[in-house]
Amino acid sequence: MSLHLYNSLSRRLEAFAPTDPARPTMYVCGPTVYDYVHIGNARGPVVFGVLADLLRRRYGALAYARNITDVDDKINAAAREQGVPISTITDRFSAAYREDMAALGVAPPDIEPEATGHIGQIITMIEQLIASGHAYVAEGHVLFAVASYEDYGKLSRRNTEDMLAGARVDVAPYKRDPGDFVLWKPSPDAPGSGPGQALPGWESPWGRGRPGWHIECSAMAAAHLGETIDIHAGGVDLQFPHHENEIAQSECAHGGKPFARWWLHNGMLNFDGAKMSKSIGNIEKIHDLVRAHPSEALRYALLSAHYRHPLDWSDGLIEQSVRTLDRLYGTLRELADVDAAPAIPASIEAILDDDLNTPQALAELARIAAQARKAVSVDDKRRFKAELLGAGLALGLLQQDPQAWFARGAGHDDDARIQALVDERDTAKQARDFARADAIRRQLADEGILLEDTPAGVRWKRA
Repeated sequence: MSLHLYNSLSRRLEAFAPTDPARPTMYVCGPTVYDYVHIGNARGPVVFGVLADLLRRRYGALAYARNITDVDDKINAAAREQGVPISTITDRFSAAYREDMAALGVAPPDIEPEATGHIGQIITMIEQLIASGHAYVAEGHVLFAVASYEDYGKLSRRNTEDMLAGARVDVAPYKRDPGDFVLWKPSPDAPGSGPGQALPGWESPWGRGRPGWHIECSAMAAAHLGETIDIHAGGVDLQFPHHENEIAQSECAHGGKPFARWWLHNGMLNFDGAKMSKSIGNIEKIHDLVRAHPSEALRYALLSAHYRHPLDWSDGLIEQSVRTLDRLYGTLRELADVDAAPAIPASIEAILDDDLNTPQALAELARIAAQARKAVSVDDKRRFKAELLGAGLALGLLQQDPQAWFARGAGHDDDARIQALVDERDTAKQARDFARADAIRRQLADEGILLEDTPAGVRWKRA
């Protein structure tokens, strides 16, 4: 089976074929760096990182870009509040984002363009849009004329009224149409302002100013991947207006050439029944989560639902992911004396070929582990260990030494956790919940914890 991906533009599953098999191209929308990102922001990089690895295995090469938005009104507000230049904010949180992604096993993209490094390309693209009649200058602003592009709305499939109702549209007096969006906005000089007070700005044919959000991605994608790219991916919350506007300005600037041939959108994370977002305030920052939980368990949790579906995030999901990884690493520990190199099974490749079906891939991972535990001959043990490591490799899991996994948090905090599980098991036995008691015993055994029932109570020790 060839790779099939669900294309948000056509609303159907399509067999993927890059324009140039020697250089497939993929662009993923990255963060706006004004604060630590929340765990929902990691879902795209994790799952599309799995896709990036798959494309490299399939084609031998990939040009993968994931941008950094380092000029934005939220960044300006943070810099003004702290009284520092915007670079102080963006440098700090760009580094934090890279650190968070690395903790989750997300490899860096091939290209990481920053908006402030592409002001020249942005200005050139805006000039092309003005020259072709798709943009106009008004009171120091440059705006895209939505009415000039008849296919506007083809990605989100919304009519103009719905799009305006569903977006926070700035109905400014200088706009020809309420739906016209900003390509360039003025940043007037502020003489005598202290650090972080003056708006960032660059000289342009329309005066000192700064780019709008949407034009940044269009210019960066074109600069590094060409006028038509194979895959553009990001969160479903970006489909409108961000991705819709990217399509409009890119295709109008490039004479009608398609901007992206495949559009992939990951679903949102829900927390207590509501979408996780900073505006609601129900966020869990990766920066905090990786300090409280094994980062590989967070990655496992992010892969546990199909990327196009919403994912219910909870402490229970993380705990279940930890327990599952305990079993998998326990299997590898049992096979420690068997030499085997990772070999990605054909079954895993076929599952990922079906629109990155990571939940099914995780189920196959568990099946292989079960087979490995039952294996008797050395040859079978070697084969199943190689497949287990290979399946993990395809998903970015099981790549550390089992002893390192089980040694996490060793010390007082881990002792307290183990004792709490032992006490919970004792309570479950007293309540005649033997299934829970047995499950806790298995979990502790997978961690190398041996239990001994004595007249004085249960004692435990590490194997």
